[in-house]
Amino acid sequence: MGKPDFEALEVYKLTESWANEIWKIVKKWDYFTKDRIGKQIVMSADSVCDNMAEARVRYIDRDSRRCVKIARGSLYETVNWLT
Repeated sequence: MGKPDFEALEVYKLTESWANEIWKIVKKWDYFTKDRIGKQIVMSADSVCDNMAEARVRYIDRDSRRCVKIARGSLYETVNWLT
């Protein structure tokens, strides 16, 4: 089995890098902040790249578009938490 082709997508690389940076930031927070807000930010940031990867392997365009829409929603959620 070869390397998954979604890893070559520029958008996937950007969202994965972004999620990794968010993880690094949240790890430094105190327990309460990490528990209440950090978990939400990390999950929504991870969801962006997860759904971009999933969209790439969907064979039906409708399913692929749905994954991209979910990724967009997770992106907006993450931006909202960071704001």
